[in-house]
Amino acid sequence: MNLQFDINLANNYKSNSQIARVLTENWVKNNSYCPCCGNAVLSEFENNKPVADFFCKICLEQYELKSKDGNKVGNKIVDGAYSAMIDRITSDDNPNFFFLNYDKKNLFVNNFLIIPKHFFIPEIIEKRKPLSETAKRAGWIGCNIDISKVPESGKIFLIKNSEIISKKVVQQKWGSTEFLKSKSKESRGWILDIMNCVDSIKKETFTLEEIYRFEEKLKQKYPNNNFIKDKIRQQLQILRDKAIIEFVGRGKYKKISYGNF
Repeated sequence: MNLQFDINLANNYKSNSQIARVLTENWVKNNSYCPCCGNAVLSEFENNKPVADFFCKICLEQYELKSKDGNKVGNKIVDGAYSAMIDRITSDDNPNFFFLNYDKKNLFVNNFLIIPKHFFIPEIIEKRKPLSETAKRAGWIGCNIDISKVPESGKIFLIKNSEIISKKVVQQKWGSTEFLKSKSKESRGWILDIMNCVDSIKKETFTLEEIYRFEEKLKQKYPNNNFIKDKIRQQLQILRDKAIIEFVGRGKYKKISYGNF
């Protein structure tokens, strides 16, 4: 991967937003690959199509690109209309999302990550306030993508702090969560919740009792479930079976890492 943008592409544009779009989309086209199957070439959709930005001709996965300048990706990414975004991520052909942030002055990539589509649930889409009555699009409601609510397993870096991550590692991490695709929305929601609980424990190993401390929080989200602890254990077993965590004995678990992210 070449982390530098091709600045010559910006010569015919004056708008900063157009320049950013051209440079970032061209960079992805020429430097990225399909994290799902490893295909070295991503194809572009035609302009102004109500679909994603790129797709893989081999596995047919779709990818939408979100980019911004800065040293860090941050927790929130500004997006378009709230209702359209909700419809998009709950549809049968919802895309995966690339997030790219770059150095605006020196025009090179700082971070580039993919969040697989099965991590996108309505809860991570934040509704913004409607535009004021004096605005050109009065009443229009936009949204933010709050990636702080995405489990760490769902944030797959291809480039982190301008360091290129091994393609093998990227695909290993991608493959480790593909089982979520086949889960129902309710089952997937529970698994993601427990993943976030595990992430909240800032150490490599943790105990069942530490996860039980999230019981009240989960009870508030699932008020009709009277067996929260049973559900927690069930989800931990799924994560263990899928090699997201490792059971080390006597109520202790260990987080599994797929290299340097």
